[in-house]
Amino acid sequence: MPEAEPPRKAAPSRTRARTRRAPASLLGEEFSIGVATSGYQVEGGFNGAGEPHNNWSGWENTGRVTRSGVACDFWRRPEESLDRAAALGCNTFRLSVEWARLEPAPGRHDAAALERYAEILSLCVARGMEPMVTLHHFTHPWWLGEEFWLRPGSPDAFARHVARVVPALAPYCRRWVTINEPNIVMLMGWIQGAHPPGRRMAVSDAFCVLDNLLTAHVLAAEAIEGAQAGADVTLNTSSSSVYEHDRMLVDLLELGARGVDPSDVDGYIDERRAVHDATFPPRHAGEAAIRRFFAAVSPYGTVHEPGRGPAWARLRGLSRRRTPRRVVSAAHASARPRALDAIGFDWYDPVASHAIRLPGRRRPDGGLDWSFGRALWDVEPHPDGLRSWCATEAALHPGLPLWIVENGMSTRVLDGRAVARADGMDRVRYVREHLGAVAHAVAAGIPVRAYLHWSLADNYEWGTYEPRFGLYGMDRSDPGAVRWLDTDAQGDDAAGEFARVVAGLRGGDRTVVEPPG
Repeated sequence: MPEAEPPRKAAPSRTRARTRRAPASLLGEEFSIGVATSGYQVEGGFNGAGEPHNNWSGWENTGRVTRSGVACDFWRRPEESLDRAAALGCNTFRLSVEWARLEPAPGRHDAAALERYAEILSLCVARGMEPMVTLHHFTHPWWLGEEFWLRPGSPDAFARHVARVVPALAPYCRRWVTINEPNIVMLMGWIQGAHPPGRRMAVSDAFCVLDNLLTAHVLAAEAIEGAQAGADVTLNTSSSSVYEHDRMLVDLLELGARGVDPSDVDGYIDERRAVHDATFPPRHAGEAAIRRFFAAVSPYGTVHEPGRGPAWARLRGLSRRRTPRRVVSAAHASARPRALDAIGFDWYDPVASHAIRLPGRRRPDGGLDWSFGRALWDVEPHPDGLRSWCATEAALHPGLPLWIVENGMSTRVLDGRAVARADGMDRVRYVREHLGAVAHAVAAGIPVRAYLHWSLADNYEWGTYEPRFGLYGMDRSDPGAVRWLDTDAQGDDAAGEFARVVAGLRGGDRTVVEPPG
């Protein structure tokens, strides 16, 4: 039988087959996008009988603040939150692990609570979302005391806690935020007095607290590296126009990586402050005055205004004497090449003077508001500022990726009734404009690698449920349970807009962030 001829190759077509490529993502294929939460604000089950108690326990149990109650019931029913986040197109979910659950009494470590956190992280992974874990989000066990961060041993105690927790969670997580907004811990606890311990204008103690928080980050980063080599570690500051209240923190943590000699720290801080003020100049006298105050009382640097007169000299001298500057030695002694693997920051309104409002201003209803300061629902949106802030951060920290760890907007619910914002902003527009700013930054070559919206659902906002930040609203008419709404607290489809914009940007559609027309 004759051997069969091999099949002949088809003649080449004169018309090349056209294959349609999927459009490239406008954020980059590896971009992390998701939502951010924190344990105390969403889990429920704190500070009551038989529950873990944190440093807010005294305030909750004396009626100084509204009880946190069930919050979003995340501890018992995490699947509800995670399913919704995944349906929005999130590939990242930020949450915190609560020290008060993990060590409810000195030396008593709750293995079941740690296993529960590991289970929750595994639920994230199963839904295609990478966890980003915060190890301290404004709270710690009650037994450590409200002024824990003022104690010299606090950095080492926190590092020991981190070393116990990370190995159990490392199989599910490679990105860690050590301490949430250390500049807000300092400000709200020791200057404004709005968070425990509730002290006001304790300036020298505030800088001592800040030094301990930054040292704790360095030690915690080392502990994470020891448990999980190659992990990405950062902390997130709340963006601020005041150098000493934001960018100085990062500059101190980067001392070792930049090779700044400990004896040159003050001059280095002066130089970095000058760069900050040149790139973000104060726009009016009130802003300039706030900056001069922080520069005058800072324990770092040599340029101090308005340091004229004995009162300023005493305050500055006390700040210098009380602040151990341990972060300087810790940053240099660290075995890690650098203390930060990314520049993490939260974007709300960075202009410090905007937070100060004189009493007697006109309300939308025509009446007068006699409160001093600004409510969360009055915080001004700045999408264009976000893009320029990213550009400046990238220039200040070449080689480091940028993580926008929080960005969101508050509305208000008073006595069960939604109250419109005075500026008319709604969350649908806010989401579109701020994700648009991120997309423009990425298109300009700025290394933004993560964006997390605050927050998935309305939660416990540090003593009250009046501010509402959620893409989803929550019905709290039953104090023992919560029910998810299909819209945000204002009745807008914010979650739907977030999902639409995320899908569009991933699909290369720039029109999703353009104004409707």
